[in-house]
Amino acid sequence: MTGKGMPDFVKASRRQCINAGMNPAEVRVPSQRMTREELLAKRNEYNEILEVVSFFSDKVLQSLAGTPILIVISDEEGYILDIVGDETIKDMIQKLGIEAGVRFTQEDLGTNVISLALQQRHPVNLIGDDHFFEFLHGTACYSAPFHYTDLDNLLGSISIMTSLELENSLFLNMLSNVVDSIERELLLRKQNRKLDILNQIMLRRTQNAIIVTDAEGTVTDFNSFAEKISGFKSEEIIGRDIFKSPITGSYFHQVLHTQQNFKDVEMKFSNNNDEEIICLFDAQPIYDPQKGSLVGAFAQFRDITERYRLQEQYNYLAYHDELTGLPNRRFFQRELKNLLQDQHRKAALLLIDLDGFKNINDTFGHSNGDKILQSVARRLSVCCTEKGILARISGDEFMVLLPEINDEEEVKETAETLLRQFKDPFIIDERSFYTTASIGAALYEDTLPNLEDYMVHVDAAMYKAKNLGKNDYMLFSPEMYVNAGEELLLENDLRQALKKEELELEYQGQINANTGAIIGVEALVRWNHPEKGRLSPGTFIPLAEKTGLIVPIGDWIIRQACRQHHLWKESGLPPIKISVNLSAQQFLNQSFTASVAATLQETGMPPEFLEFEITESMAMDFNYAEKALHELKKLGIRISIDDFGTGYSSLYYLKRFDIDALKIDKSFIDDLSGDKNDAELINTMIVLADNLGLGVIGEGVETREQLDELVRLGCHTIQGYYFMKPMSGDDLRCGYYDLIRSVFEKK
Repeated sequence: MTGKGMPDFVKASRRQCINAGMNPAEVRVPSQRMTREELLAKRNEYNEILEVVSFFSDKVLQSLAGTPILIVISDEEGYILDIVGDETIKDMIQKLGIEAGVRFTQEDLGTNVISLALQQRHPVNLIGDDHFFEFLHGTACYSAPFHYTDLDNLLGSISIMTSLELENSLFLNMLSNVVDSIERELLLRKQNRKLDILNQIMLRRTQNAIIVTDAEGTVTDFNSFAEKISGFKSEEIIGRDIFKSPITGSYFHQVLHTQQNFKDVEMKFSNNNDEEIICLFDAQPIYDPQKGSLVGAFAQFRDITERYRLQEQYNYLAYHDELTGLPNRRFFQRELKNLLQDQHRKAALLLIDLDGFKNINDTFGHSNGDKILQSVARRLSVCCTEKGILARISGDEFMVLLPEINDEEEVKETAETLLRQFKDPFIIDERSFYTTASIGAALYEDTLPNLEDYMVHVDAAMYKAKNLGKNDYMLFSPEMYVNAGEELLLENDLRQALKKEELELEYQGQINANTGAIIGVEALVRWNHPEKGRLSPGTFIPLAEKTGLIVPIGDWIIRQACRQHHLWKESGLPPIKISVNLSAQQFLNQSFTASVAATLQETGMPPEFLEFEITESMAMDFNYAEKALHELKKLGIRISIDDFGTGYSSLYYLKRFDIDALKIDKSFIDDLSGDKNDAELINTMIVLADNLGLGVIGEGVETREQLDELVRLGCHTIQGYYFMKPMSGDDLRCGYYDLIRSVFEKK
């Protein structure tokens, strides 16, 4: 929450931190700390308060069991008295010096919820970068102060800390309800200490329902809150035998006959108005203060209905995905664990991962991405309602559990049915979005594996489906374990490849078919793996895109191509245009243009000899693409559309984006001589390019027949093995003029 939505007191706190010269990147630790003896003394002083707060804190933790949260309790000066909850978060903050006995102040920890809640005296939440210091940006924190309400005497605060991914405004509502319960309980205990028990039971203004009986169990007092909770008027109850009550009769019997005390007994019942009520029930004997003899019984009901329902809502959220309403990973793993306990049944598991969903989010925004996920959930639910359990287990991943399955064919049929749900577009705000899915499935007919292996199996099968082209499904087989392990090792090696200078570029010429001149080259990356030998891009580029390594690799390719251009120029070769493929992650990086400008300046590369190849899908975010391409064109760089005809083609985009050339995808050229439709499509592309004043390049040309047909159709710039295989920069430099002669002879 930054900017306009941020409360004024948070803005003021952040300004004070800036004026104090604080560095947001600094990791601060609290400077004020109690000694061990001071902490023990303070806890002893707060003993009753901590007992009450801890009781309700435990209730919160129980209601959110499995959710990683931390509850922090402070005194009125911000000294931490207790920390309970998730051990991982506790270990993390202890490493930052945050533990019982330290003091939270703005001077030490900048803008923080404890200091603000104590200062403002009302509930406060800070989400992510609302915190001043960056080491807290990954957290969502909520805090509420509590008081002795009769004196408005500030006692301290209770706070919830969790990860930013679990941020939810209901945490603040829950804290407010908990603080209300704490303050009621503290007030009641304080009054019990001050007042004689007989005066206490006659107090009509208490916010708890009170029932008093004599020693025989006859009701003598029934206050207004008891009327409200029970739905009965006092005159209907006073004088009746409490032992006959189906709700409290047995408790009063034990109080009056065995002098037993009851405290915080949770009761759930329907009152006389058919309203469901949930209360905490206390009961104790009443003694004559002078004689010490039993004179009756006192009971009180504290209405926790609202808090209970909020807890139920949190219990629901703990096991369901808030966006789609589907069961979440926690629920799914619980059901799968229960299934695994029955070792004599067939079961199948299917993992559904949306293909390229990150590009949809990056291009059209997370709000549209969320709507697509909701639509996907609705479609998949129709297929899975009767057969099994569907859950959303992460951002774009869904899981299906089929607890009763007949054979492998049924698993395949289910997977095919699920894939068919992605055949039609998803309509969001009158716009059509297409996405596909890859599915990994595992079937077990005899002995079920353990939970962890089950999840690993479907994950390996799903990635196998992705690697084979996506929009498909794969059944798990044991060799996939090996493939998954090899991919992990390959990822580790790829992270070191740049540092160890194992990557290199090769260059493939773009030839004028009329003159035989080399008018440009395309830079193609290769990896000289120390053990596996020379690897083509198809082996490691998908892995680089999956892991995010494509960005540093892409930046290296641009720099290396620019340096090679300079080396060719120094050796006497004529200037050669170099084309470089951009990845979507590079292109969508806000600082990409500035990085390219710096590389041009560093290497002395004339911008008119550098060309970037983008795909059609990278231009789907029209506003961003238009701005980014305009900035690149201002630098003097050429732009071409790669794999043209395979993506989301738009004449409007081509006209507005100031494109220099179109590259006809190899898939259209492969069957050019035998497929009339491909020839007609290519002819349409060439005519379109001519009308827009664009160049056309046919890539992947391997035969004389393909060359002749392209030239006949009007495409005169050719790239492919027919004229020139990819070669290193040194080989091209040394053999440039021999290459010219060879190309001229083939034209």
